[in-house]
Amino acid sequence: MKGIVLAGGLGSRLYPLTHATNKHLLPVYDRPMVYYPIQTLVDAGIREVIVVTGGPHAGHFIHVLKNGKELGLNHLEFAFQEHEGGIAQALGLCQDFADGENIAVILGDNTTDASIGPAVQSFERGAMVFLRQVPDPERFGVPEFDPQDSSRIIGIEEKPAQPKSQYAVTGLYLYDANVFEFIDTLKPSGRGELEITDVNNRYIERGELHWAELGGFWSDAGTFESLFRANAYWAQKTTGRCCEDFSRYYR
Repeated sequence: MKGIVLAGGLGSRLYPLTHATNKHLLPVYDRPMVYYPIQTLVDAGIREVIVVTGGPHAGHFIHVLKNGKELGLNHLEFAFQEHEGGIAQALGLCQDFADGENIAVILGDNTTDASIGPAVQSFERGAMVFLRQVPDPERFGVPEFDPQDSSRIIGIEEKPAQPKSQYAVTGLYLYDANVFEFIDTLKPSGRGELEITDVNNRYIERGELHWAELGGFWSDAGTFESLFRANAYWAQKTTGRCCEDFSRYYR
């Protein structure tokens, strides 16, 4: 399986920090943010990765990631997303890299210490999304479960005003090669983007979407609050010390 890290966007919710560099290169404790999703892939046994980036600071990634060897990669590529076209559009740029293989996709602002290795090893076809219960599901794609069978997702809604569950789609996905066919048929949403939620709903329609609850710590780092929460957790985990009571931010 090959890995894809989606690290584009302007990071406008983190202005003025992201006036200086790409959001995914901001520090999370002692490492650039993008190191964490790459480490998640490497820990799952994935050694070939492409990073999709964009915006005025895209060139900064080369200085930080180099050829990927220091992070445990055998092969590292980069792709450039010219416009803010959405997660699915960014993923579509990776079709040649995937070359018909299954792929693990992770958003570049996701930090987790959960192991996805068993899921990666057992995955064969269809799609898998990793879910997490969160206090603010309206910020994410939110699954709706079958009232007759709570293990089955019957739909996913992007950033709903009234979420149908407390679960968030975390920004970590496994896909087979059909994902690129689905992306080719998408139309822009009301936000003018190709939505990854629409891709996942295509798999639901075919009865091929599976899910797993992500264990351990997980947080995106796309807002000031979530960036602080990620820093607090990784500082405590790395050092074993806590200068202040950060625990309430990541329980």
